[in-house]
Amino acid sequence: MFDLAAWVQAARPLAQINIVVPLVLGQALAFAALGRFGFGLMVVAGWFGLLVQLVIVFVNDVSDHETDRANLTRARVSGGSRVLPEGKLSPAMLRGAARVIVVALGVFSLTLALAGWPWMPAFAAAAVLLVWAYDHPPLRLAYRGHGELVQGLGTGVVLPLVGYYMQAGTLAGFHWPALVPLVLLGYAGNILSALPDVPSDRASGKRTYPVRRGQWLARRHALELLAIAAAMSGWVLPGLPLWAAVALAGPVLGVAATAVPLLGSADAENRAECERFVMTTAGAAHLLVLLWAAALVLRGSLAH
Repeated sequence: MFDLAAWVQAARPLAQINIVVPLVLGQALAFAALGRFGFGLMVVAGWFGLLVQLVIVFVNDVSDHETDRANLTRARVSGGSRVLPEGKLSPAMLRGAARVIVVALGVFSLTLALAGWPWMPAFAAAAVLLVWAYDHPPLRLAYRGHGELVQGLGTGVVLPLVGYYMQAGTLAGFHWPALVPLVLLGYAGNILSALPDVPSDRASGKRTYPVRRGQWLARRHALELLAIAAAMSGWVLPGLPLWAAVALAGPVLGVAATAVPLLGSADAENRAECERFVMTTAGAAHLLVLLWAAALVLRGSLAH
């Protein structure tokens, strides 16, 4: 029997924010640079992002099946969807669904290529290759270490470029330095999502950043990466006056500051504090990107 609730759970709707936010930023960059925006194209970019996300979460669940089964410190943003440990779906079902969605992503991107976006299959291939590198041998970087770089490239490079390209129809005019702070935020995002899972990850030999560097240092580095990205607002908005950079960074750093008192105590074993630290810091990072997008839209409105 088809269990819709189990498949929705497996899709992890909350994780979609990690996909939507960089796609929005890319489209805002296109509007600021070229004055181009179409609501229909935004929907198309959203469908691309949804397919990519489903591949990610289904493959991750299968890859982390045994680790997630032993996870007693999971949070809303970590530990997988739980459909496998709870017996709601089987690994074979998720594996099969992931293959179907990869095919759907390929067909979707080829259709877009024929419709005038010839680079979309390359972006789809890049996304699938990053998922493969993260979860599968011989690289399997999620377990061997440095999986955070994969997320940095996926959310900080591939998705913003897709958003820009869908609206602009070209990569001409793209402001390449903007990718640097976005990669830093994606890297920090992977650190944050790994924090609640440290005990089970360590037991299973999964060498995430918090396992390799320790939980306290990982928390500190996540906040530092956020602060560095906030200080690089001018890389996203060239020519940004100092007062405007401060205005953008202020609310973000204000939110992040509320996580600082948790630096010394928010270990995975302290589940409530750990989740609070993760949600607060990740929320500040998403706020920063959305503020950049709003500023880009304002700039584009005034210029075009």
